[in-house]
Amino acid sequence: MSHLIKISQFTGKTFALWVILFAVLGFAFPSQFTWISPYITILLGVIMFGMGLTLSADDFKELLRRPLQVLIGVLVQYTIMPLTAFGLAYGLNLPSEIAVGVILVGCCPGGTASNVMTFLAKGNTALSVAITTISTLLAPFLTPFLILLFAKEWLPVSPGSLFVSILQAVLIPILAGLFVQFFFKRQVEQAVQVLPLVSVIGIVAIVAAVVGGNRENIIQSGLLIFAVVVLHNGLGLFLGFMLAKCFKMDYPSQKAVSIEVGMQNSGLGAALATAHFSPLAAVSSAVFSVWHNLSGSWLATYWAKKAKKRENAPEKTESPSL
Repeated sequence: MSHLIKISQFTGKTFALWVILFAVLGFAFPSQFTWISPYITILLGVIMFGMGLTLSADDFKELLRRPLQVLIGVLVQYTIMPLTAFGLAYGLNLPSEIAVGVILVGCCPGGTASNVMTFLAKGNTALSVAITTISTLLAPFLTPFLILLFAKEWLPVSPGSLFVSILQAVLIPILAGLFVQFFFKRQVEQAVQVLPLVSVIGIVAIVAAVVGGNRENIIQSGLLIFAVVVLHNGLGLFLGFMLAKCFKMDYPSQKAVSIEVGMQNSGLGAALATAHFSPLAAVSSAVFSVWHNLSGSWLATYWAKKAKKRENAPEKTESPSL
């Protein structure tokens, strides 16, 4: 068990590298991964079940301690990313399926990897976890509404079907995880240590399946999708930070909100795109999964180094900046 825990910790710390590796493998050997596509929703459910196993009362204490900051973080999450996605899709006149794919990612809640990046960035990890938790629990209600609002111009949208899918893939697995944790706490405490490995396997499998199933589409439109994803993610990180600063949050909380807004639950985006729209619409989510882990890692490293310098030179205080 100890070896498995060590492997799990290692894969969790090198998450971004595994996502890139399997995206490349999915592109190079598509037939080896396309069989996974019918199981994307199940894989996402397993990841969300793991999230439910790790949640505790402490994760909701931040909501009671700083309700305004959590509320602001959730509102910023569900406004900046959908609006930015719509603006990019409309302004760049993206093809319908790519436009819907970008909007899908923008309407999803924050990804759980944001909590790790916030921790590494010396940000307010408790706030990050609270925002991720609340935005994820609200996803069955807000995500279908936002997709209908912003994507109906390009393709038909069925909010009822989206609601059921998110309920099955997100909310029910999280609640099941909470239930198991409540009744089998001692066993769960041991199992939780290997959850990073399970999450990494689930995400890289989804990414490899989407990339492998869309190899030809990526060859034709990959650069366009990549450019849009980079813009979307970068604007999310920047605007999240600036809005948190405008609301006079402390510096660690500004970092938490920035990362929370910029990093989406791209697995949910891929699952929804595959089930309700088209394989091409899922490519944006797969590319986003690769890129936001890279940009999040780089930003976390930059902020961690900056925090270390400030700790080593406390006399040289200056107003925090990005």
